[in-house]
Amino acid sequence: MRVAIIGSGPSGFYAAEALLKRTDEVVHVDMFDRLPTPYGLVRGGVAPDHQNIKAVTRIYEKTAARPTFRFFGNVRLGKDLTVDDLRRHYHQIVYAVGNEADRRLGIPGEGVPRCTPATVFIGWYNGHPDYRHAKIDLSVSRVAVVGNGNVAIDAARILLRTPAELEKTDIAAHALEVLRKSQVREVFILGRRGPEQASFTSVELEELGEMEDAEPVVAPGELVGLIIPEAARSKQQQKNLKILQSFAERPLGTKSKKLHLRFLVSPTEVICGPDDGVSGLKLEKNRLEMQADGTVAARGTGEIEALEVGMVLPAIGFSAERISGVPYDEKKRVIANEDGRVIDPVSHLTIPNEYVVGWARTGPQGLIGSHKGASAHVVAHMVTDGTGLAEKVLPDPEAIINLLHKQGVQVVSFNDWKQLDDVEVARGVRRESPRDKIVDVEIMLSILGQH
Repeated sequence: MRVAIIGSGPSGFYAAEALLKRTDEVVHVDMFDRLPTPYGLVRGGVAPDHQNIKAVTRIYEKTAARPTFRFFGNVRLGKDLTVDDLRRHYHQIVYAVGNEADRRLGIPGEGVPRCTPATVFIGWYNGHPDYRHAKIDLSVSRVAVVGNGNVAIDAARILLRTPAELEKTDIAAHALEVLRKSQVREVFILGRRGPEQASFTSVELEELGEMEDAEPVVAPGELVGLIIPEAARSKQQQKNLKILQSFAERPLGTKSKKLHLRFLVSPTEVICGPDDGVSGLKLEKNRLEMQADGTVAARGTGEIEALEVGMVLPAIGFSAERISGVPYDEKKRVIANEDGRVIDPVSHLTIPNEYVVGWARTGPQGLIGSHKGASAHVVAHMVTDGTGLAEKVLPDPEAIINLLHKQGVQVVSFNDWKQLDDVEVARGVRRESPRDKIVDVEIMLSILGQH
């Protein structure tokens, strides 16, 4: 069996692991990524001050070391390879492309300078090549982060960390220099629903109380009017409420930076200032309504306030990018699928031998570790559907490499990546950090060309 996996983030590597551990069939996996570097969200999305989470790449390295695994970096599906190329060269295809697009607020003024999607900000400070030239202006004193998930917390935390805290991380060098000079002193995390519905994890929330020169601020009024009965709250909801209550009971300290956590507010307009950039954010107060199905909805009350801020970072979710030749679900903004099997979005008929894992399947939900079981679940479908498929004769395994070379693609192997890895770690030693990332693809390829 030969399987192509498109994308080298956690869900892709977990799918590869499950496939390569099969005992009923010998499986060869070729993993493709549009960047020369593997690991997807672990490299480009996990906050630089969370180095312990990034240690998961050691597991992925073990998968990559298997003799029946090949990595093809710097290969773009839809440009260097088509879906039809994959269908000719592989028995099955797995899309593990994640969610690279952001969801917008859809309110007046959203396009003004300093209203920047959190995806851009996070990619910028993580050294993602797509965002290395992003213009991040931190000359303002107050920032609003719209959203109540871990992405919002990550963005706020990086804005409020001291340079000394950030220097110990693998944050991109260009971002570190800008953050050294940052004038940001207050950050507001804004949620449209209540504290019970916030989707950040308790560990991330608690971490906000442990920063060197920033402290969380929760007004007692933010925690009144809870709608879910105490007995019906999940463990995470109980933990989050306990942490938020402890923040609300803290006396105001002497730390120079403040992180305000606010709930039941929705932005209705980005206010443009004299410099044509953000000068404020109009917020509508919400109330909660319990729906018949047990879910909670936020409804606007018509009560409007203006929050004075100089930057807005919307962090309200992600969506999958459309890929030429791959069915797309316009409503869910993911690859069209039914439990991981790719389907035609109109007829709902299954596309044979094509599958999707991770956020491209479900949207942005679940922590990194949760993708292991989810990817294995989809691989179980592949095993069921793949009976007898290996008898289909395919081109020689080297044919895909020849095809890419004819296209003029400089393919990056996993051994090539290890060379880049060594260079980044050596650069990091010089600045006393875990690594100093190379953020330009052309420079990466140039280094490999020299080797």
